[in-house]
Amino acid sequence: MNAPVSQDKHVIAQQMLDAIYALQPLLRDNADQARAERKVPQANIDALQEAGFFLALQPKAWGGYELDPQDFFRMQMAIAEACMSTAWASGIVAVHAFQLALMDERAQQDVWGDDIHTRVSSSYAPLGKVEPVEGGFRFSGRWGWSSGSEHCTWVLLGGVCPDGGYRSFLIPRADYEIVDTWQSMGLQGTGSQDIVVNDVFVPDYRTHKAEDGYLGTNPGITADSAPLYHLPWAQLFIRVVSTPAIGASKAALSLYQGLVLGKASGDVTKLAGDTGTQERIAEAANAIDEMETIMYRNFDQMTLQVNAGDPVPVQDRIKYRYQASLVIEKSMAVVDSLFSSAGGSSVFLGSDIQQRFLDIHTARAHVANNPVSFARNLGATLLGVENADFFV
Repeated sequence: MNAPVSQDKHVIAQQMLDAIYALQPLLRDNADQARAERKVPQANIDALQEAGFFLALQPKAWGGYELDPQDFFRMQMAIAEACMSTAWASGIVAVHAFQLALMDERAQQDVWGDDIHTRVSSSYAPLGKVEPVEGGFRFSGRWGWSSGSEHCTWVLLGGVCPDGGYRSFLIPRADYEIVDTWQSMGLQGTGSQDIVVNDVFVPDYRTHKAEDGYLGTNPGITADSAPLYHLPWAQLFIRVVSTPAIGASKAALSLYQGLVLGKASGDVTKLAGDTGTQERIAEAANAIDEMETIMYRNFDQMTLQVNAGDPVPVQDRIKYRYQASLVIEKSMAVVDSLFSSAGGSSVFLGSDIQQRFLDIHTARAHVANNPVSFARNLGATLLGVENADFFV
């Protein structure tokens, strides 16, 4: 299996998706290893790199493919059908190529100059202690949930400057420590460890202002940049931590169908009177379709706008963020309904459908997947109140 070689991005996207579907048996086979090691197996990372997945959103100038987000998320869902932990961690790592493309070209050179396959993890909570100094900042702190960190040699970390401005700080591996803390009930294979930084210097050019991401004034974007990079950065990141649940929901539905048919010895007529089973399957299939449809519609609309040289309206971005935050809630409803009637075998450790249940519920703990504040902001702005969320 090799990374795509076609110059047409639609052909590339299909080739990459086909390669990922072909990897699903490997990812399923390695799921136990991922849970045991509490990180994505190296074999999974190597296979996804060979398929080109980590280059999907990377600029062509740095060996990337500049694919549409719709294709990227289609691939992430396919990975999640086999292993949600791999989809979660690898998707987050891969999406950082988009953010790096928005940063000063010197930051891109630092990361990709020697190796276009260099990977970056993150933890965006604004926990950093920031002290301005000549040419940049002194930076310290501790962050959790840095998914895929053990497969990366750089990290993006959140901090608030004394002027109140939020920034992401790009740090090389020599300047931070990875602390093994990831003992979780689900998403065990994401390797979402803690990151510790102790008073290191970060040059100004290796920071990314949230204000630039919001306003579209990113220093790495020029008149020659692909329209892709005029999409709001936040719209990609908020989806990368919810979309894996759609793939996991698809897997849960498939597993449930198999369990039900297994109980009926494959005789579908024995299920004819079981309206509860039929309704669960219908509702799950419909919910999955709704989640996919809304995501694709939103990115279709944003892509049309940036391709035409138009900005994405802030009110739409607020709505899209709220809709992204609902994915985990909807996915929990799907998997809870299926798991509740999956039978006694589902409660034993090692149950495949139980793993989807645990993974999706664990994903709900991510701040981007809590819809409360996003619902309030959407409702408030629709009533004429000023927007209070600048990560949209």
